Amino acid sequence: MPMSTESKSINQPNAVYIALGSNKGDRRAHLDAAVRQLSPLGTEPVIVSSYRETAPIDMADKSGPFLNAAVCLTSSLGPLELLQALQSIEAAMGRPSAHAHHIARTIDLDLIAVGDIVYSDERLILPHPRAQLRAFVLAPLAEIAPDLRLPGQTRTVAHLLGAMGSPST
Repeated sequence: MPMSTESKSINQPNAVYIALGSNKGDRRAHLDAAVRQLSPLGTEPVIVSSYRETAPIDMADKSGPFLNAAVCLTSSLGPLELLQALQSIEAAMGRPSAHAHHIARTIDLDLIAVGDIVYSDERLILPHPRAQLRAFVLAPLAEIAPDLRLPGQTRTVAHLLGAMGSPST
């Protein structure tokens, strides 16, 4: 269950934005469990968007709809430490480390941005390379941090979402 939807100071050096999704099993329970497990990664309370149901996009299997959300927390962990923590949470929640892309999953945790860091290697690209193209990421982000500018973007997440012409899908 979402813990808070308060606005947080955006573009802080230690602000971490994570997109969550589930389309397998008890989606709400999976998101709730992930939020609880994300909380210890931060030094302040986790800010959580509302949960939004979205249609699956480019799925290889006959997946049902996703339940999506976004969280913001403040963390002193670096990007690769955060990625490892997210992957550990996914594994603990039943998502295998070696999995096919675009199939149903109990939980999907995507590191969208860590402060103003721009980073790229074979394991991680920051900010997430497709975040600005995905309404299912932007809509929850815009709810908790509408004035956030992802590194490399000139427009806020709210403006990027509005340019898509759809507030919630």
